[in-house]
Amino acid sequence: MRMNKQGLTVLKDIIGFGLIALFLFLFFFIDFSSFDPANLDIPESWLNVNTIFLSIVLEAIPFILLGVFVSALIQTYVSEETIQRFIPKNAMVALIPAALLAVVFPICECAIVPVVRRLIKKGMPLHVGVVLLVGAPILNPIVFASTYYAFQGTMEVVYGRMGLAFVLSIFIGFVIYLLFQNSNQLKWSKEELVGIQPVEMPKVQNRLKSTLYHASDEFFEMGKYLIFGAFVASLFQTFLDRDILTALASSDLAAPAVMMAFAYVLSLCSEADAFVASSFGNTFSIGAILAFLVYGPMLDLKNTIMLFAYFKARFVIGLMIVITVSVYCFILLYQTIM
Repeated sequence: MRMNKQGLTVLKDIIGFGLIALFLFLFFFIDFSSFDPANLDIPESWLNVNTIFLSIVLEAIPFILLGVFVSALIQTYVSEETIQRFIPKNAMVALIPAALLAVVFPICECAIVPVVRRLIKKGMPLHVGVVLLVGAPILNPIVFASTYYAFQGTMEVVYGRMGLAFVLSIFIGFVIYLLFQNSNQLKWSKEELVGIQPVEMPKVQNRLKSTLYHASDEFFEMGKYLIFGAFVASLFQTFLDRDILTALASSDLAAPAVMMAFAYVLSLCSEADAFVASSFGNTFSIGAILAFLVYGPMLDLKNTIMLFAYFKARFVIGLMIVITVSVYCFILLYQTIM
């Protein structure tokens, strides 16, 4: 096993150095000024795809960098025991402090599943862990700032996202408590059964180095989903028949469901999804946009895979149903009130 890991590390290093060498070669020895885009005969539609794709990626990267660094600091310096001190013992009373804790817990959905699982293993009630699971990826200053920037200060979207996420995280935690109480819903991996903790860094390792390792790993893990999501969004915006898009967007019932499905498939990081969502601002209503912004960080494709790996299938299926129905109903209620 150790040899396989060492071989994989060497392979990654070789690929990394190869890509850097290729970049340096292109930078120093290739004259890109000699290329005339007008002579490439690229269809205008693909130029639009390129423009939308680059705008989404370039706007999102600074917030992802900030998010992964803060997340890595928390993972390295803040222990689970410290977090548990802020959680009351009473099941119902603990819901609100858990949601408030999520406000200052800037870990995106890419990393929150293993963190919550560790907290539950160390004694955190299941429903409190669920509040953190669905709330922390949205209810933090970094996501607030990225949403504000992406929507150019449209405060209805910003406050709507934060308010709905806060209320929904408490409501979902309450429903999970009614369904599962504090029963054990965790799975044990083979690594844990033999005493290996892949998410723990060795104590002898320098904490700053550990922080940088966590941040770099999380950045590249998020980056592939951002690039995929931005590319699909740019294709969606460019090639989808506008009549179909307009028909879907005009339905108060269908539009939120479509955007929730879109958020689930794209699996975007919560620190970057606002930039993708803003590209649909001229087509979909604010309610549908909020459905995208609230549902995606709570439940998406990559999170589903991780949940099934860490928790029992019955619990995961129940959680998926509770999140989906709750978000959809709350969005419909929001559209009715607003």
